[in-house]
Amino acid sequence: MERDHVSPSEPRGRPVSIVDAWRRYDHDEQRLSAHVSERMLDLAGLRPGARVLDIATGRGEPALRAAARVAPDGFVVGTDVSDDMLDFARARVAAEAVTNLAIVVTGGEALAGVPEQAFDAELCRWGFMFFEHPGEALASARRRLKPGGTLVAALWASPEHVPWWSMPREVLARHVGLPPVNGTAPGPFRYAKSEAFRIDLAGAGFSFDREEELDTPLMEAATPGGLVEWCLAFGLPRELAEQPESVRKAWQRDMLAEAGRHRGADGLYRLGGVTRLVVARVA
Repeated sequence: MERDHVSPSEPRGRPVSIVDAWRRYDHDEQRLSAHVSERMLDLAGLRPGARVLDIATGRGEPALRAAARVAPDGFVVGTDVSDDMLDFARARVAAEAVTNLAIVVTGGEALAGVPEQAFDAELCRWGFMFFEHPGEALASARRRLKPGGTLVAALWASPEHVPWWSMPREVLARHVGLPPVNGTAPGPFRYAKSEAFRIDLAGAGFSFDREEELDTPLMEAATPGGLVEWCLAFGLPRELAEQPESVRKAWQRDMLAEAGRHRGADGLYRLGGVTRLVVARVA
């Protein structure tokens, strides 16, 4: 473990901006979730010379790994609507001297500036469920694939199998009422039900091929406080910020007590969840 990325023993007690949070945790998340990206590349059947589109690449995952897999003659285009998040990808491109990856700032529904029928494979790691109009995004993705092309998408399973999201909310629910999960709105669980994604795939012109699940850690810390810090950054920032100080303090106290349930045999604290990988092909 990279110790300079471990959170302190006591949480600060306030959320941080998403960009600042990624500055702090990007390296750890890359390492812990690498098996998801690599498995996506396997399922996409990437080989040297392939042309790949990575939708909602954000910090460059799995675009940079795909660029290495298809080198020297293959090429990857990574897209995202957030220029700030793409700065992380650009920094990695420069640091790793990657020459076969282009970064394009565009939303997933439109994919403006991305040529049609140009790609052998498409990847989207934890992206489709956050789009306002995911059906449009899938249809747009379909148009960018060559005949016989493959799409591999990573989605989260249902909340009870995703403790990075559910654990901090279960603790907060001891003190305040929380609304139920909206499985049809943009968010991590829009496609928690396999059938929902299959319906949208078919509507966009894809043929479902297969799916599998992977247990995926997203954070790792040496102390309970480190786990709480991560949840303040990613697991519960908005809901907790809306609460009075007394509730925030009670939440932190209970979180520190509950953290032990997520302590591994090696003494480190981890949160993650079950990721579903879905493979589809041009119908």
